Amino acid sequence: MYPDSIPFLLTHAVCLAALWTGVTLEALVLCVALYVIRMFGVTAGYHRYFSHRTFRTSRVGQFLLAFLAQTSAQRGVLWWAAKHRHHHRYSDTELDIHSPAQSGFWYAHVGWILARRNDTVDYADVPDLARYPELVWLDRLQYLPAALLGVACWLYAGWVGLVVGFFWSTVLLYHGTFMINSLAHVHGNQRYVTGDDSRNNWWLAILTLGEGWHNNHHAYQRSTRQGFRWYEVDPTYYALRAMSWLRLVWDLGEPPADVIRNERPLGRAVLEKVARQLAESFPAERIGAQVREALATHPRLDEIRRRAAEARANAAAALADVHLPHVPTFDEIRARAELMFAQTPSRDEIVARARELILEAVSAQLASPEPA
Repeated sequence: MYPDSIPFLLTHAVCLAALWTGVTLEALVLCVALYVIRMFGVTAGYHRYFSHRTFRTSRVGQFLLAFLAQTSAQRGVLWWAAKHRHHHRYSDTELDIHSPAQSGFWYAHVGWILARRNDTVDYADVPDLARYPELVWLDRLQYLPAALLGVACWLYAGWVGLVVGFFWSTVLLYHGTFMINSLAHVHGNQRYVTGDDSRNNWWLAILTLGEGWHNNHHAYQRSTRQGFRWYEVDPTYYALRAMSWLRLVWDLGEPPADVIRNERPLGRAVLEKVARQLAESFPAERIGAQVREALATHPRLDEIRRRAAEARANAAAALADVHLPHVPTFDEIRARAELMFAQTPSRDEIVARARELILEAVSAQLASPEPA
């Protein structure tokens, strides 16, 4: 633990002060109201506007959204947006700052917040936001909006208003937000192939005003609406739609029809990532050893080895007319893909690329010297 993590931990500890202040109905109503209002600040502000720019607003509206979001005590607006963009760039890879698959559930949920290496923000990662001096100023005073809200709660309802109304709702808000980083990459269903572990989770969507449709979001990040289907509840989108009628916000992004129907082919980067995941599900080293053993007395063994050595970059083409026992067929790889991934119009391309990668791995083993 280091000094900058102390306020976060103290926020949790102060919640126990309710043992002395008591809990009133007024304070509970304040807690729920502040949770909902500030969750909207996080989802509409931090996430859909500042991180993904899925809609537009005025410069004044932008500042007010940032101020509201920072009352959540989830650090500054530029810090939040920069970390979230980094997450999408490297989702569920070794570089992802909060991936359950890479770092474990609890680190993805809360541990990364306490890690010193995640404390700073490089404004070069958010140049579109850093050009506004008022946002830079607000980001540097990251806890000022939350502190002002805490004082307002105390003035309104006394110590019970501060402890239950402000601190309880703040901690609930922390973990509601954090569950998108942790649970929404572990529990739920995947409608789309995204190359990561993002999931759609209906009850998380209710708790987070629509953020639980996380697989939808990873499939098409430019959409303001994250509940793509009519039955996918998305209160943040409903509120933003109402605000658009008043011209407070405009140009709300919508998912294209082919995305909703899951008919859009995967981009090159996602296809490559998914194909590698599929290829790595087959034990290349064991397959290579089995192939080497099976071909030990093959009359064309020397030719096969020569081809493998000369064609590292295009093993599939070089070995196309060679029957390699134990190497999975296209149909076998496709069957594995159907088990591993959601439906996608790019499935055959994924399988073809995965087979190329498997052949490259086997080729590398065939070309290497035999173990002594």
